[in-house]
Amino acid sequence: MSDAVLFDVREDGIAIITINRPEQRNALGREVREGLRSAWERFEADPKARVAILTGTGEKAFCAGGDLKEMVETGMQVPPRDMFPLPYDTIELTKPTIAAVNGVAFAGGWMIAQACDLCVASTAAKFAITEVKVGRGSPWAAPLISMIPQRIMMEIILTGKPITAQRAYEIGLVNRLAEPEALMEVALALAQEILEGAPLSVKAGRETVMLATEMGRGAALQAARAAHEATYKSHDAQEGPRAFAEKRKPEWTGR
Repeated sequence: MSDAVLFDVREDGIAIITINRPEQRNALGREVREGLRSAWERFEADPKARVAILTGTGEKAFCAGGDLKEMVETGMQVPPRDMFPLPYDTIELTKPTIAAVNGVAFAGGWMIAQACDLCVASTAAKFAITEVKVGRGSPWAAPLISMIPQRIMMEIILTGKPITAQRAYEIGLVNRLAEPEALMEVALALAQEILEGAPLSVKAGRETVMLATEMGRGAALQAARAAHEATYKSHDAQEGPRAFAEKRKPEWTGR
């Protein structure tokens, strides 16, 4: 990997992926796109990595979006389907992800934050879907309807105006707010809360949320039962109640 995207897995199983082009406002140029693709693939392939945090270097920008200069130089019209490495979309992932938004998340920056399962934001962060300002499109925003109300989504997309981190928290786009200097501390705390759960239960729980988002009630219930079957039959499903009865911390094996 180049230094455009940094990748590190901590001893506790938290992978930290950092877009490292602050002089370019961490924009999604080719080098960053390739770095993110490699980082997500490494995260999925590493059995020690259980949760990932995506963030950006610096305090000004999480990611300012696509590289508009590149679009001009290449005459880009419709972006290739696999141009941007998006978790759970163009990148196959089975593990939870958290966006730690340290600054502006505009256009493609909003896109990659939205693609993560959870979002922690600095109180200084701002979010915007700015494509209407430059004549581009935001088809990737379609899943946003499952996260925020329709009229709010409509205003955000049609005006292209930024919203504050506080507003993003109020409408349900952001899970937790943090002062700028405490952003990673709060993101790590959220990741560690996830790590406390049984791995198979976390995996099946995440799948259930996505199934419920994409299906009707009856179909989602049926699919969720199937997704949880391996969890119920696992060693950890016996260890959890046993540890509770013995008043000790469970020792998860992920099997």
